[in-house]
Amino acid sequence: MITAPAFAGKTYGVFGLARSGVATVAALTASGAATLNWDDGEAARARFDGTVTNLHDTDLAALDALIVSPGVPHDAPLFAKAVAAAIPVIGDIELFAQARAALPPHKVVGITGTNGKSTTTALVHHILTAAGRPARMGGNIGLPILSQEPLPDHGVYVLELSSYQLDLTFSLDCDVAVLLNITPDHLDRHGSMAAYVAAKARLFAMQSPGRAAIVGALAEADFDVLDGAEDPVITFIEDVDIGPQADWPALQGPHNLQNARAAAAACAALGLDGDAIAAGLASYPGLAHRMERIATRNGVLYVNDSKATNPDSSAPALAAFPRTHWIAGGRAKGADLDAVLPHLGGLVAAYLIGEAAPVFAPILQPHVPVVMAGTLDAAVAAATAAARAGDTVLLSPACASFDQFRDFEQRGDAFRALVEAL
Repeated sequence: MITAPAFAGKTYGVFGLARSGVATVAALTASGAATLNWDDGEAARARFDGTVTNLHDTDLAALDALIVSPGVPHDAPLFAKAVAAAIPVIGDIELFAQARAALPPHKVVGITGTNGKSTTTALVHHILTAAGRPARMGGNIGLPILSQEPLPDHGVYVLELSSYQLDLTFSLDCDVAVLLNITPDHLDRHGSMAAYVAAKARLFAMQSPGRAAIVGALAEADFDVLDGAEDPVITFIEDVDIGPQADWPALQGPHNLQNARAAAAACAALGLDGDAIAAGLASYPGLAHRMERIATRNGVLYVNDSKATNPDSSAPALAAFPRTHWIAGGRAKGADLDAVLPHLGGLVAAYLIGEAAPVFAPILQPHVPVVMAGTLDAAVAAATAAARAGDTVLLSPACASFDQFRDFEQRGDAFRALVEAL
């Protein structure tokens, strides 16, 4: 795990005992710090292998900082109590930033954006490791970064960073900072689009002069994302030339073209040559639930894009294939499908499931045939019956999963099981 002498002798509160919280406790304890640990969930406390202390009833003045899980909102009572007591409230990414001075010489790539950050993070990590460069992947993907072993000299830490994590990070000076795109999301948490944008832009404001900033054109068009940044070396993603997309089987669709360009620019900024980058793009296997090719049955391709939980995520997936049977629906994040409407030309039909079905149906019916399937198994059966060789059956729900599934992973796993049973 990653430890640091800077933490020794200090006392930290750790609020939230899921994976990142447990990793934080372990790293701080191994560094010689004391921790007071709490989770409001009884089940999380029961699973935790250590002492718990109700931080709500604790004098926070004794703490050097309160480390909270990214999901804890700023108006949570304990968060507000710490702020009122002038106690720093940070996340595990900020702890990693503070531990960097004790690590062997290394680089950090930070990747954020509304959509595509997991794929881009995994892609950068894959290109680096395929080229023989030591790398670790963490943040909002994979294992908590503090739980991973430190890299040897000249390794690269590749971090996916959500707006929630960036809100709790103050000193992460990324050698390469990437902002893929910005569309409205998490506004219930941030309160406004301006606040959401500001959280993303923090990634650049924390950079030292001369660092690399890689930015999507959409970000530049909508706001001055580099306002306050310290003289970065800017690359615009749309200007990156990396050859034909047909050479990268797991990276189809316009959104994955953007992801590939961003990853290539990040790896070039780290010193990789074009041949190494091209080889990594070609060998990238893809992530589960993100344009994941499950199988081909009777000439029909089945694609699991369950991670597409809003219309902006689904729109480029619809543009990736010439004849598509689209399975969509779940718990809608809004009442419109404006983002997908320009991309319906390749649709054979839409098969709607979940709570959003009656909302989406009248929007789509003027443009494409609609099947009110209701459930995922019914949608897969109907799409399979209608599809012919050369077609694609695409699960790209444009909705959250919580009406019928625990999370998008369970929804994608269910789709995979249905396809494998055909």
